[in-house]
Amino acid sequence: MIVGIDHFVLTVVSLDATCAFYQRVLGFERVDTPGRPTALAFGNQKINVHEISRTFEPKAKSPTPGSGDFCLITDRPLDEFLAGLEANHVMVELGPVERIGAQGPMMSVYFRDPDGNLVEVSQYPR
Repeated sequence: MIVGIDHFVLTVVSLDATCAFYQRVLGFERVDTPGRPTALAFGNQKINVHEISRTFEPKAKSPTPGSGDFCLITDRPLDEFLAGLEANHVMVELGPVERIGAQGPMMSVYFRDPDGNLVEVSQYPR
């Protein structure tokens, strides 16, 4: 049975711009290992980042920058998280709004990364 997500891949225009964004805005750690995709690590998961001109095999049939749409969970209060977005000049596209996640009702905010990928950050009630 599947019990979690280890990683997923984002195809991007600029590896450096994307990594800088996720490091600055979400506190992810950039991991560069020779011969492997660059990764953005957080918790016990990661996002592999493939620059459109330098993808790794095997890959999606039609990797395209800006086609990602995913949800991340925060343990910070959303007001605090929103203040961090504002401090980093990240425009909120929607939220906070109530959504239903894998574990039930949650509050979510939506914004875009440098490639236009839609990032949803959510908090479950405590």
